[in-house]
Amino acid sequence: MTSGNASLGFRPPQQARSRAALQRILVAAEQVLAATGFDELTMAAVADRAGLSVGAIYRRFEGKEQLLNAVKDRLLTRMEDDITTALETVEGGLPEVVDAFTRALADGMSAGAHVIPHVVGKARTTESSERSRRALEHIERLFLDATTAHLGEIRRAEPMTALLVAFRTIIAGCIHRTVTLHAWPDGISWNRWAEQVADMATMYLTSPDRGDRAA
Repeated sequence: MTSGNASLGFRPPQQARSRAALQRILVAAEQVLAATGFDELTMAAVADRAGLSVGAIYRRFEGKEQLLNAVKDRLLTRMEDDITTALETVEGGLPEVVDAFTRALADGMSAGAHVIPHVVGKARTTESSERSRRALEHIERLFLDATTAHLGEIRRAEPMTALLVAFRTIIAGCIHRTVTLHAWPDGISWNRWAEQVADMATMYLTSPDRGDRAA
């Protein structure tokens, strides 16, 4: 997890054995959320799923809110790391970069689709909101750093503004789909969805503005 853990009310353990136990707790918490929802996320349920004592949970977290913050931090950190790797290894031009970013983001969202609706709906403390803001800023910077190397391929009048529009459209669509898919299924796989969204974003970035088209 990130160095921001302390601001979320918990500190990462230093010993390997303790780190492993923490991961068991967080995986168990995700499993409880996926199986029963937020209302049934209790320290006892998580301890039972993790094969630990309730006391072992409370030694790391003061309560349910801190535990939920830790689950959220784990999901966001994993997503940030996966996007970083995808953009560091992508080859090609702007279409390939946009595609790699969108697929990595969609993969992260789909992997946490069973948990994210509960996290978004319940983890609303100041610390949790700050962690979300930092993640969005980091992911935005990753996208901009990767795409600005291909500004020559962008045909909009204001390329940087266009990149911001593309980024926010991609991430907003991904978050919306994750939160609503269980109640509003669309019959599309995450891979297909990412492909379509990346194509739309690339088409927008590589198309001239309306005034230029009319001319």
